[in-house]
Amino acid sequence: PPHSDDAAMFAARSLISPAARGLSAVVPRRAVPAAGMSIKRLQESDPRMSGAVVHGDLVYLSGQVPADFSQPLDTQVKSTLEKVDALLKEAGTDKSKLISAQLWLKSMDDFGAMNDIWIDWLDPDNKPVRACVEAPMAHPDILFEAMIIAAK
Repeated sequence: PPHSDDAAMFAARSLISPAARGLSAVVPRRAVPAAGMSIKRLQESDPRMSGAVVHGDLVYLSGQVPADFSQPLDTQVKSTLEKVDALLKEAGTDKSKLISAQLWLKSMDDFGAMNDIWIDWLDPDNKPVRACVEAPMAHPDILFEAMIIAAK
């Protein structure tokens, strides 16, 4: 029957690599770390999350908030960025290797003031990609939060 020939041809084609058939090979992303790509978790005392996760040559920081929520915006931003510096150092890197920054403000009215502090803190030769949005915070007195990805 003609259908069995089609099935045989399909089966034979499936044994030939995509490149040999003139097609681009599609490589699926790995669901698990490649051999030798360990995952190291830092500051694990919080039952909800790690403070940072190091995977290969990348460092992922959890959302960092100020140590004292009662302080004004400038102190909250500086305090948060000090925590970022400390976590990056613990992970074996620093702000000169930032890749991405996600920033949250309780009010976009604070955008200019936050940007002034951010620019003073940032390594001017190694600026990350960045997004900044207004959002309700986990605690009503938090004015600023930052989540960072950096290279080692």
